Amino acid sequence: MTEIDKLNNVEWYCYSDPKIVNRKLNAAKICEEYNILDPTDNEKRNNKIKKILGGFVDQPAIQAPIHFDYGKNIYVGKDFASNYNLTILGMATVKIGDHVMIGANVDIYTVNHPMNVDGRRKHLAKAIPVTICNDVWIGGHVTITPGVTIGNNVIIAAGAVVNKDVPDNSLVAGVPGKVIRELN
Repeated sequence: MTEIDKLNNVEWYCYSDPKIVNRKLNAAKICEEYNILDPTDNEKRNNKIKKILGGFVDQPAIQAPIHFDYGKNIYVGKDFASNYNLTILGMATVKIGDHVMIGANVDIYTVNHPMNVDGRRKHLAKAIPVTICNDVWIGGHVTITPGVTIGNNVIIAAGAVVNKDVPDNSLVAGVPGKVIRELN
């Protein structure tokens, strides 16, 4: 089994494998090209975002700079907007629903590393998908960790660290993020 096969099967894989490194380098190059485009040149920005994302419903509004370690695993729904400095470590799939707004300096991680030193010395990682459903507002400086699903009609308060699934109609805040009240 190749390291990419292991990655795709949500198993421990070696992140220094040349094929995985090449994915990351290619994504870094395309993100850098996007980041230096004239922000008023929508045609060039739209064409470049097509090369980065795995798919989208209508043209997303994504402010540069962006930092994606693969990009082709990121799928966004209609009426998607993100502010400056979005980082998505999306070696596993990141599905983002319709009418999602993401604040500045948000980090979405699908990749984790072993808790033991031997695994880290072997450059092991595991990529677990993240899902963000519809009508979600994610405030600035939020971190979303691997394997999390955020339900529909959710607000994640600025600075929260989301490390557990979030039910529909919730306001989440804090470190670690906790539901602090229900939304209607």
